[in-house]
Amino acid sequence: MHSSLLKTIIGTAIALTSMATQADPITVTDIAGREVTLDAPVERVILGEGRQIYLLGALEPEDPFAHVVGWRKDFSEADPDNYAAYAAKFPELKDIPTFGGFKDGTFDVEQAATLQPDVVLMNLEAKAATEDAAYDDKLAQLGIPIVYVDFREDPIKHTIPSMRLMGRLLGDEERAQDFIDFAEAQMARVTDTIEAADPERPKVFIDRAGGYSEDCCMSFGPANFGEYVELAGGANIAADIIPNTFGTLNPEQIIAANPDHVVVTGGSWDAYVPDGNWVGVGPGADLDVAREKLQALTERTAMTGINAVKNDNFHAIWHQFYNSPYYFVAVQQLAKWLHPELFSDLDPEATLKTLHERFLPVDYQAGYWVSLNEH
Repeated sequence: MHSSLLKTIIGTAIALTSMATQADPITVTDIAGREVTLDAPVERVILGEGRQIYLLGALEPEDPFAHVVGWRKDFSEADPDNYAAYAAKFPELKDIPTFGGFKDGTFDVEQAATLQPDVVLMNLEAKAATEDAAYDDKLAQLGIPIVYVDFREDPIKHTIPSMRLMGRLLGDEERAQDFIDFAEAQMARVTDTIEAADPERPKVFIDRAGGYSEDCCMSFGPANFGEYVELAGGANIAADIIPNTFGTLNPEQIIAANPDHVVVTGGSWDAYVPDGNWVGVGPGADLDVAREKLQALTERTAMTGINAVKNDNFHAIWHQFYNSPYYFVAVQQLAKWLHPELFSDLDPEATLKTLHERFLPVDYQAGYWVSLNEH
């Protein structure tokens, strides 16, 4: 009797487990245009970049690490403030195995195989390095599919399809669509107004990670923050100089362009450049310190005599808006700086608070931007 009862219990448990994890083959087209067939919903995921948790957190805020069996260790270094917020709420993240990068050739295929992932989510910019190192072939031989997403090379074009793709893989399609609807509605609050008003476009220089190094100055071409500027009603001075997403301007080019606004992207980068001159904006930032560091950056050679400095149109914004699905918040704040009269009723901070309340696992903390003109 006891043996029979035990068999029944075990059989029921196995059946329930089977039902809970039942997956069916689906074919998806990833952001690289590759058709990938795999069983979904996936249960075990390796994140090829730790900051993919920005997307995953919006899809599964109750337990964003439930399916993560391994991830690249960039999140803790590139965004320590948010990492700390996630770690406080989900301490188990510290026990998840970490990897080196695909682009720098330190990814360990054998380690990945022992974790038995259903899929490896890879960022699009790592595709060439992944193929050069034959990681794709090695993983394919082990029956581990790669799916490429992108919210960095061309976030305006690729973030929404990446979110939709991840929603499909995880069985969170409705949640993904809710996020997409919110993002598109928030973007329209800027783009509809700019289209209707057709204002004169001030010239803008995006100073990518200004103060991070002694070199000046990294910036963005036609995509990413460069495109954010255009959507917000500005003219990116690097659009015709930098052909791709990322590149560099020399001081003479900046001085000759004479931008009306400078926007420095900043973050907490002690892991990379301890006590550097970067502007520490982000969740929970000390904005008095950030403002002092921003002021110091106006004194670089590249800023000599430009209108942005003369008129205090010198701003800093959280760098990770370039690499997260929260890009629409950055576009709103840029619009507020570039066209304060047009957007007097727009409150980007309220948008960011709502984003946290509706979609994200961690609580909102102020500190994502600062300006010398305090608009």
